[in-house]
Amino acid sequence: MPGYKHPCRYCGELTPADANACPACGKVNPYGDLKCPKCRASIKEGWKACAGCGLKLEVSCPACGKNVFFGDYCPCGARLTVTCGACGQEQPPLALNCSKCGSLLKGEK
Repeated sequence: MPGYKHPCRYCGELTPADANACPACGKVNPYGDLKCPKCRASIKEGWKACAGCGLKLEVSCPACGKNVFFGDYCPCGARLTVTCGACGQEQPPLALNCSKCGSLLKGEK
């Protein structure tokens, strides 16, 4: 239905149906199911692995270093992404190398 708005999962404010970020709080993916970064299957907070592909859903937060469920944000408030120092590609912190250029990601050994 055109004009229908959804409540943001983070702040509860209504957001347009086509919004990629909440206009009130600015966080990405404000509504709908969380998706596996590998196979795009729906995932639920607290799951240890994706039911579709088996991807481990616990990651280390790039900001605070804690192991947390892979969602869009860490409980510390940081976005769960890393940026490649070589090409600038933003991606989930799930691999040692950049998905675009193959360079070693910052902080990985």
